[in-house]
Amino acid sequence: MSADSGRDRSSDRESEFVPLGVRIAAGWSWRVIIIVAAVALIVWTVVQIRLVVIPVVVAVLFASLLRPLVLWLRRHGMHLWLAVALVELGFLAIVAGLFWTIATQLSRGLNGLIEHSENAYRELKTFLLDSPLHITEDDINSYLGGLWHSAQQDSHAIVSGALSVGTTAGHIATGVLLVLFSLIFFLADGRTIFFWAMRLVPTRVRAAVSGAGHAGWRTLSSYVRVQILVAACDAVGIGIGAAILGLPMVVPLSILVFMGSFVPFVGAIVSGILVCVVALVYKGWIIAFIMLAVVIAVQQLESHVMQPLIMGNAVKVHPLGVVLSVAIGTMLAGIPGALFAVPFVAVTNRIVNYFGDRDWETDLFAQGVQLTIDDNSGRSSFTGPHAAKKDAAVVAAAVANGLSDGASVAADAHDAGTSNEDGPEDENGDGPRITKG
Repeated sequence: MSADSGRDRSSDRESEFVPLGVRIAAGWSWRVIIIVAAVALIVWTVVQIRLVVIPVVVAVLFASLLRPLVLWLRRHGMHLWLAVALVELGFLAIVAGLFWTIATQLSRGLNGLIEHSENAYRELKTFLLDSPLHITEDDINSYLGGLWHSAQQDSHAIVSGALSVGTTAGHIATGVLLVLFSLIFFLADGRTIFFWAMRLVPTRVRAAVSGAGHAGWRTLSSYVRVQILVAACDAVGIGIGAAILGLPMVVPLSILVFMGSFVPFVGAIVSGILVCVVALVYKGWIIAFIMLAVVIAVQQLESHVMQPLIMGNAVKVHPLGVVLSVAIGTMLAGIPGALFAVPFVAVTNRIVNYFGDRDWETDLFAQGVQLTIDDNSGRSSFTGPHAAKKDAAVVAAAVANGLSDGASVAADAHDAGTSNEDGPEDENGDGPRITKG
């Protein structure tokens, strides 16, 4: 009793000498410090295992794009693993076809590129010799000789760089294999992975977390589709400009621009410089400057108009948020940070809004996940004359919309004594749309 009264007197003295505003600020401060420390620890851990995290995240992005194709094949009666194999092999064939087109057309134009490069060098040399800079041929030869001598002197650094490139190539090869391996299981077993993760969540918040995860997944899918659209517009715009100016190898250059657009900043800059160099070598300075203006105009339109507005509408993030997220991601983690910044912000924004609006209270998907996991047999515990139909509806809602396929939904409905035929597919073709009745 005396201890309680002592604590009360201490609290009264604290209230007397410490203003209320200071106590509130102190309470917020230590909580914010803990949150910042936890976030910093997570970021540090991710950086340490980035060689694993980055390929897995890339596989998640690919899965959000390819998953609807797998579900479409499943609804048309194809076996799960056959559908996954067909979709992934088709995806690899498209990517390989793009690289093959680039390689073959560049190899065909290689001799012409070398010849025009030599001509461009001679023209540049003549321009320098005739310029008012008083540069002589001996000066040019001396400068080139100095470059060659420096290269010989720095041979050790060159060898070290080659070894570094070899190590990087090994990391890239390992990352590609990890992406393909992870993608197989994300496409084939995404439902199992999702339910396993949800079983780790406390029961009282499971519906909210599962619904928020599903909402974030749909936002991620929208982002990937819009990013492909933006990259295609970039490639088409620059490709049309190159074709009008009469540049060779328009198709491989456009493909390089398309692929480079997926790497923020660096990819667009490198691909744009490459197009301008080709214009310089083949058409001269005037056409090169015109091509540079076209590249800058297209990329500025994409960066300041298309990407913020179209992507902002698709992922429900303000255009300023899109620009700032890319800038901050680049500062914190370089190219990977720029690549993953916008989808991270978009998914986070959707999840926060989902929690803030308490959407899980009316989300049958989230409630279906809760009821499905709560019952060890995978069935909810409805009773009454319409128990079988309600049971099937909840289970179908729990596994639909990108978490399973039509066959498993039909199996669940059949086991419960009904059919999913009276549940139409939703607007994205992800599974039956179940509504409260």
